[in-house]
Amino acid sequence: MSAPVSERPPRRAAQETGVATDSPPPLPSADRSFFGHPRGLPTVFFTEMWERFSYYGLRPLLILFMSAALADGGFGFERSQASAIVGIYAACVYLASLPGGWVADRLLGLRRAIMLGAVLITCGHLSIGLSGFAVSKVPFFLGLVLIVLGTGLLKPNISAIVGDLYPEGGARRDAGFSIFYMGINLGAFFGQIVTGALGEKVGWHWGFGAAGVGMLAGLLTFAARQRSTLGNLGTEPSRHPDPVIDARQKSRGRMILFGGLGVLALVFALAATGAVTIDAQAIGRSMTYVLVGLAVVYFAGIYATGNLSSDEKKRIAVIFVLFVFASAFWGAFEQAPTSLNLFAKDFTNRTFFGWEVPALWFQSINSLFIIIFAPVFAAVWVGMAKRGMELSSPSKFTLGLLLAAAGFAIMIPAANMIVASGGTLKVSAWWLTISYLLQTLGELSLSPVGLSSMTKLSPRKYVGQMMGIWFLAASVGNLIAGLVGGSVDPEKLEQTPVLFTGTTIALLASAAVLGALIIPIRRMMANVGDVKA
Repeated sequence: MSAPVSERPPRRAAQETGVATDSPPPLPSADRSFFGHPRGLPTVFFTEMWERFSYYGLRPLLILFMSAALADGGFGFERSQASAIVGIYAACVYLASLPGGWVADRLLGLRRAIMLGAVLITCGHLSIGLSGFAVSKVPFFLGLVLIVLGTGLLKPNISAIVGDLYPEGGARRDAGFSIFYMGINLGAFFGQIVTGALGEKVGWHWGFGAAGVGMLAGLLTFAARQRSTLGNLGTEPSRHPDPVIDARQKSRGRMILFGGLGVLALVFALAATGAVTIDAQAIGRSMTYVLVGLAVVYFAGIYATGNLSSDEKKRIAVIFVLFVFASAFWGAFEQAPTSLNLFAKDFTNRTFFGWEVPALWFQSINSLFIIIFAPVFAAVWVGMAKRGMELSSPSKFTLGLLLAAAGFAIMIPAANMIVASGGTLKVSAWWLTISYLLQTLGELSLSPVGLSSMTKLSPRKYVGQMMGIWFLAASVGNLIAGLVGGSVDPEKLEQTPVLFTGTTIALLASAAVLGALIIPIRRMMANVGDVKA
């Protein structure tokens, strides 16, 4: 899926820092009791699988529910507003990973952060599920806020636990992350199948409830297995050697954390009481400008004052280029839960043998293709490298942009056929299926490569921050996708081909610009160690 896996360098176990604990001894790095992998891998695999089941099961259901008429049990929102809300929600999920990792590092430790995150997500789904019995929208949006906070605590830190299971690094660690990534896509695939069937065929809140049950299963899995399978890993936050300084840092951290939560609670209360009017489109646009501005300022600052060598500055410049084009890719790709989801609902013939397939089932196509083609791409990249034909990171990014452009280009004639029919035609499901196939191939060309490039190109002291930049690119992309994704509307047919055409042109232009930069980037990186740019 589009959610990149966060990986942080392994940290020392608690007993190595001299912290007393009653937990079982840490697992030896040579543990191979689970088919050659540590026995803690199934714990994090299934926890993450169920968390992704809940996240991807809920996200595409949101726009269908919010844009549904009041008579159909929805909120009756304009599609542009509903799509913008989905974009803001997804963007905030990625952004929350940054403070979530910081809270785990400084205050809670990985394990407590994961547990608290799972509890918050479960409560969030419960709030959304129960909102069907409320006379206001407050429980629904409170649930989204809780899910954002919980995902920020769980998502980056459970990925860090995976890294900690393999302190020796190497190929076994890469294989462990590949297995973990498979859990993400299994959860995403089945989550959308289950919530789509229940949400669209039985009732919206049944779908929401199913997503919540999935997260509860993840919470119970982690709670039951963590002690016996993870040993001391992630039980303690990092500590400063000087106890006085450590206490001061933690006190300051708590003040910042509770201050931020207080501001969030105040804003939510003002919006809930109607004291402040929320315009999702305006907020989404403002957030996009702010996040892009922050990225530019950050890169300029680190370039000017980061005490970097000449080679490190070149690497930072390459990371900035990849950040820009990753944002463009995600801005198109993340239209899956908005524009393409609406296209499946309104304009796609979903009837098979007399039964109408839920629109959300089309969201699972990407996960299925990832499961099928991820091993193929890994083998292709390795094979090309052995033959001296390895593509550089910008080349793979360019390929990803071109494949995504092809995925949207194929939707243009389908949209034009619908416009020509006056909205009476419903096109074959193959249009969306082929589009998702091409976009998935683009994702496999770009997403894992981008994650790897962040770790390879980053100066060692900035690796964690560069991983945050990768999350920021996904966040910006989700905002862009949310802002444009509501243009698919049966009452405004002409908007649909315009959207798909504009997205295709933007992707092709991005690919052309990046393609033109491949050779200059290679020259720039010619003297930078063994990094393949």
